[in-house]
Amino acid sequence: MELKYIKDLKENIGKEITLQGWVANKRDSKGIAFITMRDGSGFCQVVIAEDDLKTNNFEDSKNLNLEASFSVTGLVIEDEKQIGGFEIKAHTFALISESVDYPVTNKEHGVDFLLENRHLWLRSRKQWAIMKVRNALIFAIHNFFQTKDFTLTDSPIFTGSAGEGTSDLFETEYFGEKAYLAQTGQLYGEAAAMAHGRIYTFGPTFRAEKSKTRRHLTEFWMMEPEMAFYDLDMNMDLMEDMIRTVINDVIERCGAELEILGRDVEALKSVNQKFPRVHYDEAVQILRGEKDINGVNALEMLANDISVKEARVLELNTEIEERNAIINDNVSKKGVKNFNRTKVAAAISEIKDVEEDLRNIPNWLESAKTFVHGNDLGGSDETVLTRLFGCPIMVYNWPKDIKAFYMKRDEKDNNYVKGVDLLAPEGYGEIIGGSERETSLEKLLERIAAEGLDKEDYSWYLELRKFGSVPHSGFGLGLERLVTWVCKLQHIREAIPFPRTSQRLRP
Repeated sequence: MELKYIKDLKENIGKEITLQGWVANKRDSKGIAFITMRDGSGFCQVVIAEDDLKTNNFEDSKNLNLEASFSVTGLVIEDEKQIGGFEIKAHTFALISESVDYPVTNKEHGVDFLLENRHLWLRSRKQWAIMKVRNALIFAIHNFFQTKDFTLTDSPIFTGSAGEGTSDLFETEYFGEKAYLAQTGQLYGEAAAMAHGRIYTFGPTFRAEKSKTRRHLTEFWMMEPEMAFYDLDMNMDLMEDMIRTVINDVIERCGAELEILGRDVEALKSVNQKFPRVHYDEAVQILRGEKDINGVNALEMLANDISVKEARVLELNTEIEERNAIINDNVSKKGVKNFNRTKVAAAISEIKDVEEDLRNIPNWLESAKTFVHGNDLGGSDETVLTRLFGCPIMVYNWPKDIKAFYMKRDEKDNNYVKGVDLLAPEGYGEIIGGSERETSLEKLLERIAAEGLDKEDYSWYLELRKFGSVPHSGFGLGLERLVTWVCKLQHIREAIPFPRTSQRLRP
């Protein structure tokens, strides 16, 4: 019989098929076992009833422990109440390989434990859904640029110079010469754009930051397009078009995965409006409460958030108390008690998140009030700005001293560069940074000297300005930051299969 996959069940209703996979969950009673099976393409319920089997091996179902692998042949039945909307009525099954004392159980585990067991944690339903969304985002990004006739160009991982700054480079020895792991493929992308017009790179990048925030990894993937004859406005147009197209594509392709993650798809559809473009100076005014957006003041909004969240904690504590009364009574059925246990666990988890916000918001409020013009935006500042607009926004024209040396100086004010950051809503902050690139050899040399860099390391890059230089622009998208926002994750470490941070090198 032809092997099928769970994703194919819709086309095989009423047919007998064979599946192979693993036990994701199990409950049983006398003469019957209910198995949640996963096979990499999805999840479904398998019902192994002793009376329905055409073989005499029902006792073998006792060895179908969590993550044991097995095969099953049975009838596909449509049932919207079951996981995935289908179940398999087993006629035969066979154990492929046992699993004893699988460590990542359905109980709650600490984050450190889960990261130590990341090679196994990836099998869980939520982590499976995240990686499926990540895959869909990568596909959608490639599709967007390929259909627009961009050329994929690979940039080196070993480099002889810094692409951004020197403070967060991973240094290594390269046959007797000093080398670094690439922070960005952008400088090489500029060279490729002078050959192909419009290109993009997509690969791993490295930053030796010792940051412990939920937005940082030391190894991550960047997608970086570079376009000849593009100015900053054209760059922002492309950025917006890409985000809108990619997000809508993933909403269409990953409905089941986003449902598993409990993602509010309507919030993602905020991409289907024009992204506000806010000058850095205006962003500072908004943050400091000097300018309202749609009648809402940033400082008043933060103060109100504190009251709302304090009320939410009281509401959740009342709910927990009421549900615990049901759990501990002598009349409610087992199913009702289990339902309330699940709700209590969710309420406790939400309280932790709300209490963290209550600790942070006063700091955010103070940061907004006292924000100093000329500083970079912090995570809380980005959160406040996107809260006011309710959709992705672009902050453009930044003070030159806080941006990279290759950004083009604004002709109207030499103290600013034509840079842009795209900030995701819902508190996820910067996911894209870009700029129009400097074409003046003199200004590039000035900035390279100011950064304390050796101009000889950039001799090849500077030659791009000598031989047919043209206006050009580009940007960098952090894939894991995009995944984190789309999946609405608490921490970026879940957005990559095997995260690397300043505290973690294994597994």
